[in-house]
Amino acid sequence: MGEMVDFPSNGQTGSGYLATPASGRGPGVIVIQEYWGLVLHIRDVCDRFALAGFVALAPDLFHGRTTREPDEAGKLLMELQLDRAGRDMLGAARWLASNERTAGDRVGIVGFCMGGALALYAASLSDVFAAVVPFYPYFGVTAAARPDLTKIRGAVLGHFATEDGAYSPDQVSAVERQLRDAGVDVEFVWYQGADHAFFNDARPEVYKPEASQRAWDQTVSFLRKHLAATPAPV
Repeated sequence: MGEMVDFPSNGQTGSGYLATPASGRGPGVIVIQEYWGLVLHIRDVCDRFALAGFVALAPDLFHGRTTREPDEAGKLLMELQLDRAGRDMLGAARWLASNERTAGDRVGIVGFCMGGALALYAASLSDVFAAVVPFYPYFGVTAAARPDLTKIRGAVLGHFATEDGAYSPDQVSAVERQLRDAGVDVEFVWYQGADHAFFNDARPEVYKPEASQRAWDQTVSFLRKHLAATPAPV
């Protein structure tokens, strides 16, 4: 179902995993990895989006490097150059939005952990994103960049776990209030008893099937709603 593709990235070339629905065309969604890299789980998420009718592209932000070891993943995260990641995400989004397989002029962006924070960051840089879905974002990834979330021009659906130590309820509430005050269409959902990475079925120690399915159903419905008609805002 999926294939590796290249796309322009601010004068350079980025690469990523692209999954296309059986129909050959659908709304576009960018999928942003956790700090493990572009691993099988993220490719599987793209495939699941394709089965749901979307064209899904996961840019490889670590450029070929992946790991299963938390210490190595932490090292890869520390080495991440935020400006380059931003260029890769925007390059992927613009390539996807202009692709003949993609329905609509704008795309969605979904990210997990590190990718959740990066999804919000990317959406603050460009109006190409009509819908933004951060799963349990690790805000520390983008803290130094101080992204201006008030510049987001897409709707936002956030998924948060009550047992997650990556953020506090007060921190999440502050982000929600900032978005709402800026006129962003925002909804944050909390999952009782769930921990960080509850959506990742490749990690049985934290995976929560019921919460994962509920988050997936909400995400698919949200993306279908906001990507149904996606002209760029005036």
